[in-house]
Order: sequence, then structure tokens, then C-alpha cells
Amino acid sequence: MKLLVAIDGSKASEGAVKYAARLFNSLNTESHITLITVLDDSSLRLFKKHTPKGAVEDYLREMADNNLAWAIKYLNKTKLPHDMSIRYGHPSEQIMKEAQSGKFDMIIMGTKGRSSWADTVIGSVAQRVVATSKIPVVLVKN
Repeated sequence: MKLLVAIDGSKASEGAVKYAARLFNSLNTESHITLITVLDDSSLRLFKKHTPKGAVEDYLREMADNNLAWAIKYLNKTKLPHDMSIRYGHPSEQIMKEAQSGKFDMIIMGTKGRSSWADTVIGSVAQRVVATSKIPVVLVKN
């Protein structure tokens, strides 16, 4: 079973990684975990014109590494096979593209469980993934 675990460096995404590890250990089939972190770079495009070449890319890569650091360390410690994907763009769109192109069986995401007017009007990343996914999505509430 191929598990796609979306993480953003938050406590909620730590819960998703822990859940994926427990699920992995309970499966009797050959499984694999892919961590995905998506950085929305749309607001930084303007800065590319006014900063040294590669500065924005270096900044985004550092953010991605920070998002992934805990999860990679945790999965290495538990000796579970995993890899990672770093994407740029709108988070829900990129998560869905990765899920489709990688032929994943399940998406696992953390959610803070907040409810606000902004989430109702705009929609959260988790809501958009659930609404558009053709494969099971597990939301781990932290």
C-alpha cells in the first residue's frame, strides 16, 4: 500500500506521520510512505526579480527541509521505508497531483480541527483535498 503523508511542519502533521507509521506497521502487505510538503511560492515570485539569483529557491528549500526534518528523523528511527517529495504551488492542487501521478492508495493529513468564517468561505487545504480526492483521505485531528 502506498501512503502519501502531507506535512507542513506543524504538530498536526506530526500526528499524521505517527498515524501513518502505526497504519504501516499494522498492514500485512508491502507498504511505502511518501512524505510531501508543498510550499506556496505565489507571493514570492515578485521577490525573484529583486533578489540575487537562487535566493528565493534557497529560502523555499530551507523551509521544505524544516517541514520535513522531524518526519524524516521519526521514520528513520522507526526504520520504515519512505521517501519525500517537495512541491511548489497551491498545496491542495500539488497534493492531488502527487497522489494521482504516484498512484497512491491513501492520503494522510493532519488537521488542526479549527472552524472559522475564513475556512467556511475559502476552504482549508484538507477540505479541498477531501473534496477532490478519488482515493481515501484520512484526516488526523491533533
